[in-house]
Amino acid sequence: MTLKKRTLGKSGIAVTEIGLGLWAAGGGEWGETDDAESLSAIDAALDQGVTFFDTADVYGNGHSEEVLGRAMRGRRDRFIVASKIGWRGFDGENRSTAYKTPALLIAGVESNLKRLQTDHIDVLQSHISFRDPTMEVFLEGFQKLKRDGKVRAYGMSSSDYDYIRAFNHDDGCATLQIDYSLLNRTPEPQIFEYCLQHGIGVIVRGALAMGILTGKLKRDSEFGEGDFRRKWQTDPEQRAVFERDLASVAELRGLERDGRTLAQAALQFTLAHPAVTTVIPGARNARQVSANVAAAAAPSLQRADWALIDRVTAPGGGRKIWPA
Repeated sequence: MTLKKRTLGKSGIAVTEIGLGLWAAGGGEWGETDDAESLSAIDAALDQGVTFFDTADVYGNGHSEEVLGRAMRGRRDRFIVASKIGWRGFDGENRSTAYKTPALLIAGVESNLKRLQTDHIDVLQSHISFRDPTMEVFLEGFQKLKRDGKVRAYGMSSSDYDYIRAFNHDDGCATLQIDYSLLNRTPEPQIFEYCLQHGIGVIVRGALAMGILTGKLKRDSEFGEGDFRRKWQTDPEQRAVFERDLASVAELRGLERDGRTLAQAALQFTLAHPAVTTVIPGARNARQVSANVAAAAAPSLQRADWALIDRVTAPGGGRKIWPA
């Protein structure tokens, strides 16, 4: 099986339609992590043709970038690397990043580069999901980094339509990372149309809804120490939402047929939208990587499948699965 490649918006960078998200590789919000398993997952992704790897400076307080840096030693040319910056030292009171000047932002990116053990990042993204006072600083810093060859393209991570337009006011934004799934179709009518019109490549996160759309979670599922999903069981409000999601999953099991899993159908769904370039499901081990990559060869969604999807989540409907 050969993974198809798509061009990531106006960046001109070709990436595989299925990539690998490395949030869990950092540990942190996902609980304990095993570096050996993470490195094995990256190796498995490479072996199966994956070229696109997404991380961030705050995933495990930089540990995810460090793991990816170790994996790239001696073979950097096989990786298209996307990383993010923005939340370190965030000023919650003033809702502003710590990067008050382009020089501070560039120094922050130098730290990203050091952890990644590379001299350039292919796609650098602002991790801030809303417009804060430093947006222009980010744009000026990103543009200088691009001129200096330390960044090939830049973009953002957000689902705020007005902020997306402001960030792209000069048409320099090449990518948008956004939550999109069978349970969250809210980007379709406005944001995706804007991306198509402006040559912005869409990187889909949350396609498996934090594990909900794998079909493996149950009402009594337990989550490890440090895993943010424990609140789905302990917080009454989040518990109610989790149970509603599980009810939707029960309906969506009709997408499982001819050997195609629900998770693979969920990945196929995201890739079917013309605005989407690539989807970056997370994986803790090689087995999960293989299952995700197999979505590219699974039976394609048919008319009856789309009718089922529309019944469960209407076009443009659903909700964002926090915190993706």
